[in-house]
Amino acid sequence: MIRKLFLYVAMLIIIIGGVNMCNAQNNDWDKTFAKSDKVNVEKVSFKNRYGITLTGDLYTNTDIKKGEKYPAIAVAGPFGAVKEQASGLYAQEMAKRGFITLAFDPSYTGESGGEPRYVASPDINTEDFMAAVDFLSVQDNVDAEKIGLIGICGWGGMALNAAALDTRVKATVTSTMYDMSRVNTYGYFDKTDEDARYEMKKQLNAQRIEDFKTGEYKAGGGVVDPLPEDAPYFVKDYYAYYKTPRGYHKRSLNSNNGWNVTGCMSFINQPILAFSNEIRSAVLMIHGEKAHSRYFSEDAFKKLKGDNKELMIIEGASHVDLYDNYDKIPFDKIEKFFNTYLK
Repeated sequence: MIRKLFLYVAMLIIIIGGVNMCNAQNNDWDKTFAKSDKVNVEKVSFKNRYGITLTGDLYTNTDIKKGEKYPAIAVAGPFGAVKEQASGLYAQEMAKRGFITLAFDPSYTGESGGEPRYVASPDINTEDFMAAVDFLSVQDNVDAEKIGLIGICGWGGMALNAAALDTRVKATVTSTMYDMSRVNTYGYFDKTDEDARYEMKKQLNAQRIEDFKTGEYKAGGGVVDPLPEDAPYFVKDYYAYYKTPRGYHKRSLNSNNGWNVTGCMSFINQPILAFSNEIRSAVLMIHGEKAHSRYFSEDAFKKLKGDNKELMIIEGASHVDLYDNYDKIPFDKIEKFFNTYLK
């Protein structure tokens, strides 16, 4: 079983976190969730500090009043998803509740720029969140002193990392968080030892040579398809989201060919949460009771200091439940949290 689990880890380590059910309702709606008539959506773009153009969807409540300023939230994730999936769902829901929200595609993914495609970086992707704060800070209807972040899955770790660096961030929510440095370095459940990690690095560096020879980057594959009967339950959960009408999107890495094989290599020796203990702003960490990834949030929460930090475990929820299950995502709690700390 351990050997089989290791094989699945190898397939999934760079892909964490067709049919669109809403198209029949609205031909212009390209999201995996239903459009709300209480929210307006505008396509926007902005550059990060590395000159990469990021593309996002800006959600605003239809009752917004001209001349007034509102609290704002930047949203990204899951890792390998696009803004038309879970992050857009979170952004739309929070816009319904009165916040200006921005769901964006991180560098090298979705409609955002960056070459080569389908790579990730602990530095650049943390910067993506900070660039989103740049953008929100100068909007006429945003109060620049009231900006928060929501990071889902692997982008939960990025959001927390950004909060440790960006003093403009007043509140951060992580949902079903992955620590991408930890999972790439130590594997799932910290099962990868130094020797196994060395062999993995040898394989990754051999692939770099092949990519250089061909001038193309080999894709690692998205969520495994077809799904083996003996796949771990969390692999089945990913399949149920990314490979079915529930969450499939044509631009989603996890729904299609995945990250480059070498796309997450830099995470192996570059930890993202080294200074999370210095976060002074408010943090709410949310995770499912039954999520395979629960230990990421529990361990990260132990490093946080101050009485404005909270860990919320959702009874009966899996990792993927917190992508799109309205019965499990605690939106009332998230709204109360941001109303408390974005004031």
